[in-house]
Amino acid sequence: MKAIVWQGKKDLRCEEVPDPTIEDPKDAIIRITSTCICGSDLHLMDGLVPSMMKGDVMGHEPMGEVVEVGPEARAKGLNVGDRVVVPFQMTCGECEQCQKHNFSLCQRTNRNADLAKALWGDTTAGLFGYSHITGGFAGGQAEYLRVPYAATTCIKVPQTGEDEKYVFLSDILPTGWQAADQADIQDTDTVAIWGCGPVGLFAILSAKIMGAKRVIAIDDVPERLEMARSIGGIEVMDRKGIDVNHALKDMTGGHGPDKCIDAVGMEAHGPNMFLDAIDRVQVAMKLETDRPPVLREAIMAIKAGGTLSIPGVYGGLTNQIPFGAIMNKGLTIRTGQTHVRKYADDLLRRIDEGEIDPTFLITHTVPLGKAPEMYKTFREKQDGCVKVVLKP
Repeated sequence: MKAIVWQGKKDLRCEEVPDPTIEDPKDAIIRITSTCICGSDLHLMDGLVPSMMKGDVMGHEPMGEVVEVGPEARAKGLNVGDRVVVPFQMTCGECEQCQKHNFSLCQRTNRNADLAKALWGDTTAGLFGYSHITGGFAGGQAEYLRVPYAATTCIKVPQTGEDEKYVFLSDILPTGWQAADQADIQDTDTVAIWGCGPVGLFAILSAKIMGAKRVIAIDDVPERLEMARSIGGIEVMDRKGIDVNHALKDMTGGHGPDKCIDAVGMEAHGPNMFLDAIDRVQVAMKLETDRPPVLREAIMAIKAGGTLSIPGVYGGLTNQIPFGAIMNKGLTIRTGQTHVRKYADDLLRRIDEGEIDPTFLITHTVPLGKAPEMYKTFREKQDGCVKVVLKP
C-alpha cells in the first residue's frame, strides 16, 4: 500500500509499505477514505519529537471502513462494513485511567510505556503515527491502518454524509472542545485564544458555544484571522507590531482575560526578537526542546486567579517560564492530550443536529501522494493553507 513515511528531519515521502494485518484478536483493519495533516505532525517533520525512526508511517487523523475484524473486536460489536473515525489514541476501556475517562492516559495501549515513563514520569496511551515514545504504531496517512483495541477505540459514524463532516472527530474538534472545557468557561468570562490554526479555530467556536461573554482570537496570519472572524461574535487581534499583553490589559480593565488558551505549542514565535533568538539557539544546542513564547505571553497576560488551558503540544523542556507569575497570581493550568472518546458522542450529536459544521476550516483536499508537498505548504502557511484533507 501507499503511505506517507518519515525518512528523517524535513524528509517525508510517499512510499510503498507492507499492508497491515491482524496481529491480535482485538485488532481491526481500516480502509482509509480520508485522513489529514495535523499541526502536531509538523513537530515530527521538523525533528522536534524524539524517537522517530526512518520508515515510520505518519498521521493520526483518519477515518474509513472496517474491512477486517479480529474475533474479540467483533464480539464487542465492531463489524466489517462499519464506517468509523479513528481517534489519535488507542483506548482499552478497562484500565484505571480509561474508567476515569482519561482516555489519552490509557495505561495498557502504549507498548513502549517504559520509554514514555523515562521521559515524562508516566505513560500516555498508544498514539498512531507519533513516535516510538507513544508506541511506535503506524499512522493513518496510508491506504490501510491496523487499529489495536479497535472496538474501544473506533468511533462509529453514520453511513451517509461526506467524510469531511466527521473526520475531525479524530483529533482537532475534540481537542478544541477540551481546550474550552478545561478552561471552565462561565458566561461572565473573557477568553483569549492564541493561535487561529485548526485547533485554535475549534477552541474559538467551542468557547462561543459554551457561552463566554467575550472571545478574543490572536494570530498574525491574515487568512487565519479572517477565518476566525467568519465564526462571528468574536474579537480578532492581529499581534503584528503590538504588545499583546498591554493590548489585552487595555481591553479588560487593566487585569487581563479571565481564561487563556494556548493553541500554538512548542514551535511558537513571539514579538521579542531577542527571546526568540535565545530560544532558537537553545533548541539548536539541545538546551531546550520547545519554544514557548506564547506560553510565556499567556501566563503574563492572564488575570490573577485565572485558568490557562494548553491544548498546544509540548514535548520536552522549555526555559524562561515565568513561574513566579503562575504562583503569585494563583493561576490554574490544565493541559493534556485530548480524551477523544470522552467528547465524541456529544460532538457527533452536535454535528448531526447541525449545531457544529466542522468543514469550514478545510482549505485543501488532495490525493495522498501529494502529502509531502502539502506538508511544506502547511508548514510555511502558503496558499492560504489552514487544513489539508488527504484522499488515499
